[in-house]
Amino acid sequence: MNIWILNHYAITPDLPGGTRHFDFGRELVKRGYRVTIFSSSFHHSLHKETKDYKKDSFIIEDYEGVKFVWVKTFPYFVNNWRRVVNMLSYSIRVYRIGKTIDVGKPDIIIGSSVHLFSVYIAYLLAKRFKTPFIMEVRDLWPQTLIDMGVPKWNPFVIILSILERFLYKKANKIITLPPRANEYIERFNIPKNRIVWISNGVDLTRFNVSSEELIEDKGNNKFVVGYVGSIGLANNIDVAVRAAEILFNNYPEIKFVFIGDGPEKSKLLKIIKGKNLNNIEFKEPISKKMVPRALSKMDILFDCAKDLELSKYGLSDNKLFDYLASGKPIIFSANSINDPVKEAKAGITIPPDDPQELADAIIKLYRLYPKERNEIGINGRRYVEKYYSIPILIDKLEEIIGEVCNMKRLD
Repeated sequence: MNIWILNHYAITPDLPGGTRHFDFGRELVKRGYRVTIFSSSFHHSLHKETKDYKKDSFIIEDYEGVKFVWVKTFPYFVNNWRRVVNMLSYSIRVYRIGKTIDVGKPDIIIGSSVHLFSVYIAYLLAKRFKTPFIMEVRDLWPQTLIDMGVPKWNPFVIILSILERFLYKKANKIITLPPRANEYIERFNIPKNRIVWISNGVDLTRFNVSSEELIEDKGNNKFVVGYVGSIGLANNIDVAVRAAEILFNNYPEIKFVFIGDGPEKSKLLKIIKGKNLNNIEFKEPISKKMVPRALSKMDILFDCAKDLELSKYGLSDNKLFDYLASGKPIIFSANSINDPVKEAKAGITIPPDDPQELADAIIKLYRLYPKERNEIGINGRRYVEKYYSIPILIDKLEEIIGEVCNMKRLD
């Protein structure tokens, strides 16, 4: 069976970011499927082109059996009108490429948000090839934009709202990453049995390296509080910066290390420089395959989610599953209906947007014996092994693929 996945922001492990669809694709290939992923080669957080185009507007590459169709798209550097053009350029070009490209006729097409234009193109291609269409909802657009302060009457939000309702009705199945997103989608008269939860997860093989390879000298005997991921508004890194300021004078042995990039980074660097907070270090983004090594150098990890209305439908942060797999204690700052850290007994959960709570949680973990912190971290590793490894998630995806293909035959 040939599966096409349209995800504007899909990447391979040699780039920074989430590799959900590559990980899914590689496991599917192991099980006898063919997988083609259509993605933009303009990296959404690095804001740079990652491929060298000679003539055509797309490049086909094979990465560990998964076929990537990299599409050249309009560049952007901040979240303004240029990003919307970037989305549209991806969508238009993928539709044109998809109609003629020689990668085998698709048996099923999956269209994945963040933005809904790529999902709409997946629907159009599925209609053209008379094949089933699965919609994957990673973020609830446009509601996420509204919660971040974009007015409901904004023309872009209105267009997305219309598109959202249309795609929910047209999809043979809807996959959600937030565990309770079905409650949101059902409001549009979508039957519950058409909505399936498949969380983010983790490729544990990336973490299956010897302790000698992973453990390296952190330098200066510092206790490292770490973060690896995007640095945007939704990631609430400013809360961690304020927690570092609280700890600055009394706990000089505690160091904060942030690895990543995003629109908030330059602003935070100015704050750190202005307050001379030398207990904070920002590092450049790293490839997905280097994440396990980076996490191994940290003593504890944190994930601070912004307090949004959408939290009532749950969270599925990609980084959180890497954190759990690393075997390190975690501080989870969120107001979410689901709490993997609490369920796994893998750390401390605190309310969002509270730097003092974060500072107190850091001190609490810092004061534990190393053996106690290790036991907490092992809880997280066991948890993802049991519930969120890629093969377990693909078992669920295979069931959906089978159901959708049977539905098609019944039609």
